[in-house]
Amino acid sequence: MMITTGRDKPMERAFLVGLETAKMGRWDMGESLDELALLVHSAGGEVADRATQKLDHPVAPTYIGSGKATELARTAKEKKADTIIFDDELSPAQARNLEGIFSCKVLDRTQLILDIFAQRAKSKEGKLQIELAQLVYLLPRLTRMWTHLSRQSGGIGMRGPGETQLEVDRRRVQERITRLERDLAEVRKHRTIQREGRMRQHWPVAALVGYTNAGKSTLMNRLTHAEVVAEDRLFATLDPTIRQFRMPNGVRVLLGDTVGFLKKLPTHLVESFQSTLEEVAFADVLIHVVDASHPQREEQRKAVDEVLKRIGAGEKHTLTVWNKADRLENWTTMEWEARQVAHGVVISAKTGQGMPAFFSELASMLSAWSMQVRVRVPQSEGALLALLSRAGRILEKKYEGNDVELVAHIPPFLRGKVAPFMLPEDGKNQGITKGGETSGKIDEPGAGSLGGIGIVGDPLGDGIAGQIGG
Repeated sequence: MMITTGRDKPMERAFLVGLETAKMGRWDMGESLDELALLVHSAGGEVADRATQKLDHPVAPTYIGSGKATELARTAKEKKADTIIFDDELSPAQARNLEGIFSCKVLDRTQLILDIFAQRAKSKEGKLQIELAQLVYLLPRLTRMWTHLSRQSGGIGMRGPGETQLEVDRRRVQERITRLERDLAEVRKHRTIQREGRMRQHWPVAALVGYTNAGKSTLMNRLTHAEVVAEDRLFATLDPTIRQFRMPNGVRVLLGDTVGFLKKLPTHLVESFQSTLEEVAFADVLIHVVDASHPQREEQRKAVDEVLKRIGAGEKHTLTVWNKADRLENWTTMEWEARQVAHGVVISAKTGQGMPAFFSELASMLSAWSMQVRVRVPQSEGALLALLSRAGRILEKKYEGNDVELVAHIPPFLRGKVAPFMLPEDGKNQGITKGGETSGKIDEPGAGSLGGIGIVGDPLGDGIAGQIGG
């Protein structure tokens, strides 16, 4: 662990360091360090003090410059700090040089996030994903962990002087990475089987997304009574879950709660959690939860949108929910913000305020989801086929010569694009059908309802649609 806590060990004191560049204002720097402080608390440490350096760009050897680093080393010692945490990712050389100057442990934002994830991961899948992310981060930094390059002795069967200890470690780490990737591929295969089982029920799937600590788990608990851990701290929950709930009009919805997003989210961390984030990419509707009480809510919303684009979910049908409205003095400003997006509501998941508007907006969006099309698209229309996979849900797929015949649920904005390729449905219409359940029909017993046999492909039934990676 990188932030050490426990009964027998004193809480680590962290000294925070940020670099204010020409692209970042003083306000942004302050907000970023505030968030870093919350991450430290979430990891179990305490903040001794913080400092910033203003430069046009980072200095290659020491990030903040050797003079400033020496000055801050004295300050950190006076504050009895035993860990220095930088607000950006450091190169291996920078971290090594800074440890020499500060004479104590030096971490960066990425290491801190990885440490929190390691503490929170409970499921097998979560532990595999975080170990993979940690090893990918560690691999180019192994040199920093060895002050010697003593060689193993040669001998019979050994060509040359043998491998250095560093080379042995690199090989072992790479072998472990390969093994983890193989294990996660099996997890992804199992998840695909579960997803296909849920799709056979033809129930809409919604995924909760949002900045960490925006209140996703609280909303999950209000909708599904799932009792997911909901605390006022960053990354309170890591392992995602899928539960079901019933709308006031009788529609059953599968709801997934995913890991929270963050500014400066490391790229390799997103890649390591690809199998978990696939649940977002395959959802029919995204419920983007925004902390309405946070002064940087718009920046946080944009940060989430950027991550969604990175995982191929940027064009998903999205309901934006301004949460924590109970902390606001009045709703007028927030309601105006909500009207600026295609689908937006203001609620308090904690008190239940605004939930009727939430259900009404979600029901309207799901009525669009229920529109099912049968199309035959030439394989040469690769862009359209990719868009259908990203923004819609493919129910059936088969290849006919140079064409692909699909049955899919699609959002309204795609109907014009697929209109030229629609096929008649038994000669009755132009390839569009409307799902019965979304318009308010409740499943009959024995027709795949949760109360009888549970969801095909998932381990649990009767109110629980299964826990991801359990």
